[in-house]
Parts: sequence; C-alpha cells; structure tokens
Amino acid sequence: MLSHKIGIKNIVFVHGAWADGSSWSKVIIKLQAKGFNVVAVQNPVTSLADDVAATKRILALQDGPVLLVGHSWGGVVITEAGNDPKVAGLVYVAAFAPGDGQSINDINKIPAPGLAEVKLDAGFLRLTPKGIAECFAQDLTVEEKHILFAVQGQTAASVFDEKISKAAWKTKPSWYVVASDDRMILPKLEESLAKTINATTITVPSSHVAMLSQSTKVADFIEQAALSLK
Repeated sequence: MLSHKIGIKNIVFVHGAWADGSSWSKVIIKLQAKGFNVVAVQNPVTSLADDVAATKRILALQDGPVLLVGHSWGGVVITEAGNDPKVAGLVYVAAFAPGDGQSINDINKIPAPGLAEVKLDAGFLRLTPKGIAECFAQDLTVEEKHILFAVQGQTAASVFDEKISKAAWKTKPSWYVVASDDRMILPKLEESLAKTINATTITVPSSHVAMLSQSTKVADFIEQAALSLK
C-alpha cells in the first residue's frame, strides 16, 4: 500500500525513439508493487503533435494529479505535454529537455557515437543491431538487446527538428536521471540539461536505457519524486 504521505499516485511514462512502452516494464513492475497507478503511453513517434496528443489522452484518463516521466525523445514530449494542468511534476530519464522554441537539433550540437548507427528509410529512422547492442543498450543481456531491436518501431526523422512551444519545466518541479555511460545522448549534455531545468538529479552507471539496466535505482528515484509532491 502507498504511504499516507503520498501526494501523487498516478505515474505516466512516455517512451523515446526506437522504443515502445515496454521499455518501462521493469520500473512499472516495481512501482505497481508499491501501489502506484502506472500507465505507459504508446507513442506513434510520427510528430511531436501526435505524441503529445497520445500522452494527453492518457493524462485525461487519470484520476487526480500525475507525475509525467519521459525517456530520450520522450523528454521532448513531456516538456510540451507537461503543461497539462493534471501534471504535477516531470521526471527526465536520459532525456532531452528543450526550452521554449527549441528542438533536439537545437540543443544536441555534438552527436553521440550511437547516432552513426541510425539509418534512414523513406523518412523514418531505425537503429541497426550494432547500434542497439553497442550504443543503445550495451549493458543489457543479449536476449534483451534482441527484444529491443524487434520492438523498436520507426521514428520520423522530422521529429528532431520540431520545436517546443512552452517548456513545462519552467513552471513544474523536475527530476533528472543522468546515464553516465550513455552513447545516444552525451552524459555531459544530460548534466547540462539537468542543471538548466534546475532538476533534482541522480547519476547512474548506465547505458541510454537506464530504466532497464538500473531499474531499481530509477524506480526508487521516481517514487521519491512522487512522494515529494502534494
């Protein structure tokens, strides 16, 4: 059961590019066991507007305030969707956190090594098996890497140029998980973004998918964020 101190019982997860909602599976199990109401959005990753709409449909179904959590590209989505009045706080997990009028390409000036393994096909992007194995999830098991490759889906190349209108982190309390071994977003950029948004921050020894490789630490951090909100 939840502690009587809890202010936020609803947690909504937003996945990143080359992923789906199952990327949150290990964290979901841990938080459900503690009594949280947890839902993962399934983003089409076809445009920022489409992903924000998908997220807001899930937010509308929640009974009460929500802690909104985003990974990677999902950080852009929660930065925009987080303006929804139901959102009480934001958690960024190895995620982009643009400011007003900014896109990923505006803030990501030095490409991380993994981007060399991103391949374009008819306007959509996919990660190669090598990209998953060596840059996206290098600290997971072989079986887990194979699953990630199979479920990754396509990501519209255009999303990386889409700009935020109003950054929710300017008015909502924020938390950030820095992945120190990230090869998809440079850890130094993650640290800089966390500082810019004035986030409560932890650093975990992890690949880009910290919620899978360091699920206990990430789940505990999200729980503490929820506990701190009223």
